[in-house]
Amino acid sequence: MFRIRKVSDDTLPANRREIATVQQTLRERLPGVPSDEIDALPDKIRDPLAHRFRALLFVADDLRGRHKGFALLSHAPDVGFCLLDYVATASGLSGHGVGGALYDRIREAARELAPLGLFFECLPDDPDACSDARIVAENRKRLAFYELWGARPIVGTEYELPLTDGQLDMPHLVWDDLDRGTPLRRDDARRVVRALLERKYAELCPPDYIDRVVASFRDDPVRVRDRRYHKRPKAPPARRYVGERKVALVVNTEHDIHHVREKGYVEAPARVRSILAQLEPTGSYWRIEPRSYGDSHILAVHEKDLVRYLKAACAKVEPDKSIYPYVFPVRNHTRPPEDLAYAAGYWCIDTFTPLNRNAWLAARRAVDCTLTAAETVLDGQRAAYALVRPPGHHAERRVFGGFCYLNNTAIGAEFLAAHGRVAILDVDYHHGNGQQDIFYERDDVLTVSLHGHPRFAYPFFSGYAEERGAGPGFGFNHNMPMPEQVDGERYRRELQKALRAIAAFAPRFLVVALGLDTASKDPTGTWSLRTSDFAQNGALIGALGIPTLVVQEGGYRTASLGQNARAFFDGLLGGPGAETRS
Repeated sequence: MFRIRKVSDDTLPANRREIATVQQTLRERLPGVPSDEIDALPDKIRDPLAHRFRALLFVADDLRGRHKGFALLSHAPDVGFCLLDYVATASGLSGHGVGGALYDRIREAARELAPLGLFFECLPDDPDACSDARIVAENRKRLAFYELWGARPIVGTEYELPLTDGQLDMPHLVWDDLDRGTPLRRDDARRVVRALLERKYAELCPPDYIDRVVASFRDDPVRVRDRRYHKRPKAPPARRYVGERKVALVVNTEHDIHHVREKGYVEAPARVRSILAQLEPTGSYWRIEPRSYGDSHILAVHEKDLVRYLKAACAKVEPDKSIYPYVFPVRNHTRPPEDLAYAAGYWCIDTFTPLNRNAWLAARRAVDCTLTAAETVLDGQRAAYALVRPPGHHAERRVFGGFCYLNNTAIGAEFLAAHGRVAILDVDYHHGNGQQDIFYERDDVLTVSLHGHPRFAYPFFSGYAEERGAGPGFGFNHNMPMPEQVDGERYRRELQKALRAIAAFAPRFLVVALGLDTASKDPTGTWSLRTSDFAQNGALIGALGIPTLVVQEGGYRTASLGQNARAFFDGLLGGPGAETRS
C-alpha cells in the first residue's frame, strides 16, 4: 500500500523535499528534459499564471515519506484541457503498480478540471518512425499501458509533422476521454493543439508550422486510432493506493488503561470503540501507528510545574485507586501544597477529574497520537484524525480539569504553527477554555469556540463573547456562546459565522476540536443536533479547503456517537461515498 498526494505549493518542508526529489528523478530518468524546464518546476507550482499552465504535481510515497514516483499535470483552464507532462517511478519500481496508480489519480484530477479531456504525447510505436529500433518495444509497451484506460493516439492529422527534413521520433498526440464517451470536436481539438504548441514549444515551433498542424485537424469529430494492443476494453489495474480524500487515522490504542469505573463517569473506553465500529468499515480511513515525541511539545503549551505534578501524582497513586480534588487552596504560586492529594485542587479546576495510575500514561499517549496526526497534515495529507481519550481542550497552561489532563488540540496547533498560521475551531458543547488560555496573547493562532453559554455550561468561568484576546492576540479569540436549546439549523448559522472569521484569517492549517456532545440526548449537553446535522457541519468545514487536523474531544452518548462521527467525516470529505473516489 502506498499514498498519492497532491503537492500544491512549496511552502512546507515536506513539499520542498518532494519537489527536489522530483527534479532529481527527472534529471536521472528523463535526461532529454531541458534543465531550465526542470529548474522552473517550483515556480510553475507557485505562479501558474506566469507559465500559462497550472502545474499539478502528484507524488507517491510509502506512507513513511519514501518516494515511489510522481506525475506532473498541466491544466489550461482557459481552454479546458489537461496535459500529462510526465509519469515516472522511482528506480527499481517498474511493475509494482505505482505508475498505474499515478495515472489513475491523474485521470481523477483531470475529470474534475477538464471537460475536453486529458492529452499527452507518446513516442511512436512504428519502427519506421523511430531513429533507434531498440526503443520501439518500450514505446509499444507505453502505448499499450495507456490503451488499458481507453487513451489512444489521434489520427488523420499532421501532428507528427517533422520540424526538419528526415526527422524521426515525432510523438503522437494521445487523447483520453476520461470515460465520458463524448467525441472530441474538431474546433475544440484545434484550440487544444494551438495552446499546447504555443505554450509548450514556442521556442521550437515557428508560427507557420503551428498554423499548419492546427489546420490539419479536419475530421469532425476527431478520429482516434483503432485499438492495437487490447482488442476489447480491459479493466485497468485495481487501485492499491491511499488518496487525499482518505483520512489519516491515529488511534490511542492504549486509551483503555484509563478506565474510571465510578458510577456516572461518562468518559469511558466505550467512546473510542463505538466510533471505530462505524468508521473502519467505510474504507475512508488509513491507520497510522503513533510515533513517540519528546515532552518539549507538551512544555510548549503547559507549565513545567503542572507537567511535573501530573507525572509524580499519577505514579504514586495505588493501582485501582483515584485521587479526586477536594481541597481548593487560594492559589499562592510560591507555596503549593506539598501533599500530592491535597495539591490536586491546586492544579485542577473541578472535583470530578481524578488522578490515577494510568491517567498520565493515557494522556501522554494521546499527545503522541495527536502529534503523529499533525505530522501527516504537515506532510500534505488533507485530513487527519487523532481519535484519542482522555480529551484535552479544558486543560489550560497551568491547570487541568473537565476530564482533560494535557491539551491535545493546543499541542497539535502549536506543532503546526511553526510552519504557518493556524486556526482552532472548537465545536464541543463546552467552551474550549484551554486553547483560549494558551493562545490568548498570540496573533498567529486564531481560536474560535462554539459552546453552551457559561451561565449554564461547564466550565462556567470562561467563554463569554467579550473575551477577545489580549495584547498582540486581541481580536484573535472568538467565543460564540449559545442558549440552552439549540437545534441543527441554529447551530449552522453560528458555525457559518465562525467559518467566515476563519476564512478571513487565512490560516495555513485548521485544527478542529471535535466535540460530539452537541448531539441530542448527550448526557453532558442540552442541544439536539442529529446525525444529518453533523454531516452538514462537516461539509461546511471541509468547504474551506484547508489541511485539517481533527482531535477528538467530548461526546458521551455511545448509542449515537459512532454514527455522528462517521457523518461528520462524510461531510468533511465531500459526502458519503467519497472514499470510492480516492
